[in-house]
Amino acid sequence: MNIAIIKTGGKQYIVSEGKKLKIEKLNQNEGDEFEFDKVLLFANGQAIKIGQPNVEGIKVRAKVLKQGREKKKIVFKFKNKTRYKKKKGHRQFFTEVEILSIS
Repeated sequence: MNIAIIKTGGKQYIVSEGKKLKIEKLNQNEGDEFEFDKVLLFANGQAIKIGQPNVEGIKVRAKVLKQGREKKKIVFKFKNKTRYKKKKGHRQFFTEVEILSIS
């Protein structure tokens, strides 16, 4: 079983073939296939390759399943005795991808 650690959107994800995950929004259309080229670690059984900073020659192919937005997160600020209240909402964009292959 191949396992890789990829970097995208300022975050790192552990991925394997067939895994679905939500990542930061990418400029891809639904159904598009693309490759992650920033692979930080690759493990195949006992063989482990660690990048300095990236592993050369390893590509992770993925397919975009969905573009969307998360549920609303409420940000509420309150200061006691000063009548200060501020309520704000935020919905983060995401891209749901499925990992097709690690080669």
